[in-house]
Amino acid sequence: MGERERGGFWVGAAASVFYPLSWLGRRTYLGADKLPATGAALLVMNHVSHLDPPNDAVFVHRNRRVPRFMAKDSLFHVPLFGRMLAGSGGIPVYRGSAEARDSLRAAHQALREGKVVVIYPEGTITKDPAGWPMKARTGAARLALENDVPVIPAARWGTNHIWDGYTKRFHPFPRKRVTTVLGDPIDLSAYRDRPVTSALLREVTDVMMHEVQALLAGVRGEDPPAEFFRSPARSAADESAG
Repeated sequence: MGERERGGFWVGAAASVFYPLSWLGRRTYLGADKLPATGAALLVMNHVSHLDPPNDAVFVHRNRRVPRFMAKDSLFHVPLFGRMLAGSGGIPVYRGSAEARDSLRAAHQALREGKVVVIYPEGTITKDPAGWPMKARTGAARLALENDVPVIPAARWGTNHIWDGYTKRFHPFPRKRVTTVLGDPIDLSAYRDRPVTSALLREVTDVMMHEVQALLAGVRGEDPPAEFFRSPARSAADESAG
């Protein structure tokens, strides 16, 4: 195993909070060797619970990397937590404002610097009552196409059985199994030389999320739905946002 990526004070502070939270579940990691030991990577994941970021941060950190999360900007204003998030390299995501492009700009910079960027393309906890991914936003596709780095699909299941993002119910006991599985890097070579249009971004987004959904189906032992869930509250313009 390689040398641990240095994180600094705030990464250590985050670890002191996130590791105990991750212990709420009995963790199983599959395909952890697919996360590069060095260099940039874009980790594309589903989102089912408020416990996902602690669980996913611990997974990346246990593999000796420092995760850079893309998170909605309001979280950066939460006392102490926001300072910890910013200090550990978090990337604020702005929507519906002139600052929206700054989110992707910071993520591009992190990838150019060889960091691991973690993104939930759905933009929020899934609204699908069955827990399958929603139709995702296209910002992750733009990052994937404009940076020649490994794009790694990943799925996690079980955090929702502890803290359900749909019903908001908290059930820590008995301890639940939380499984995180990584797939092989997604081959996007067929898309990289094409003009970046909204149609291409939607196509690549769906390719990535189908990979995530297939991993989730394997963990759940169930067949996924034929189409991604579409939240009634989200417009087509929202799904095209970063």
